[in-house]
Amino acid sequence: MKALTYHGRHDIRYGDVPDPAVTGPADAVVRVTAAGICGSDLHIYEGNAFSPELGYTPGHECVGVVVDTGSQVTRFKPGDRVLVPASVGCAQCRQCAAGFTARCERATSSTELCYGVGPKLPGSQAQALAVPQADVNLVHVPEDISDEAAVVLTDNAPTAWYGCRRARIQPGETVLVVGLGPVGLMAAQSAFAMGAARVLGVDLVEERRAFAAGLGVEPVEGDDVRSAVRDMTAGRGPDAVVEAVGSDATIQLACKAVRQAGRVSVIGVSQNKAFPFHMYLAQVKELEFAIGLCSVHYELPPLIALTRAGRIKPEVVVSHRFALSDGPAAYELFAGRSDGVRKIVLDPTG
Repeated sequence: MKALTYHGRHDIRYGDVPDPAVTGPADAVVRVTAAGICGSDLHIYEGNAFSPELGYTPGHECVGVVVDTGSQVTRFKPGDRVLVPASVGCAQCRQCAAGFTARCERATSSTELCYGVGPKLPGSQAQALAVPQADVNLVHVPEDISDEAAVVLTDNAPTAWYGCRRARIQPGETVLVVGLGPVGLMAAQSAFAMGAARVLGVDLVEERRAFAAGLGVEPVEGDDVRSAVRDMTAGRGPDAVVEAVGSDATIQLACKAVRQAGRVSVIGVSQNKAFPFHMYLAQVKELEFAIGLCSVHYELPPLIALTRAGRIKPEVVVSHRFALSDGPAAYELFAGRSDGVRKIVLDPTG
């Protein structure tokens, strides 16, 4: 089959890879009808990979149709339309049984918890994907949810919802979202769905700020973001900040911008093993700080219901569509943040 493969910094290739197959009685194979490129994939593209190996297929966001199942799969059959959650559960440990797949007690590395971050679980930017423990790691997609919305529901939307939930957003509060890519835009929608009265948004890209404004977000303008946020909140600061970038600068901004006794929730992926956390500032401000990885399985049920009710619209974050064969160009565009790019969906049939 055809797939994208990673060969080093800025080196994504389109070509042939072995067809996936059912290798265990609990597994399945899904024909991919739409796959996304995630901000986390850009870490790999920029050479900050989660695994030292090369030549594997990246990607952890896809929707498709089941084409084969093992003998022990009972909840799915060939022909079922499904989304594949980015996080992978073992279906055996206590945490996975509760839906907290990111906390899997049996996994020994991140390459066992997510597709496309190493060769152990080949990724979804391909014509087909092998899914372990299919009864746990597949989700039926209602017919009234589009492929594009479903792709966003595999990772971006649940991560955003998780970040807002851990920020403990309350009705009537003011929330600041740092980073207005797909996750940040979904965090804004999630905050409104949780009852936020105002959502402020920070991003370096003017086009992203303008698009967010169309969703009801109040863009923070100017070079001195912290002062601008203070001015927009009468000197108080937001009640909660959801950080969706993962850089040192944006995490520090979140901690400094939030109000006294406020809450900061970091969902941007940070690979800094020596982050200079300002402990004194956190203590003096009585700061609540949350950080973690989303267990998609746990967050999905309310998001599917909210999507079907029209309370959130995951598909609006999608800005570009590429054939899978044009994947290298799609990565280049996404990394350059040009042409108004927010979210790219790949079509494996092209």
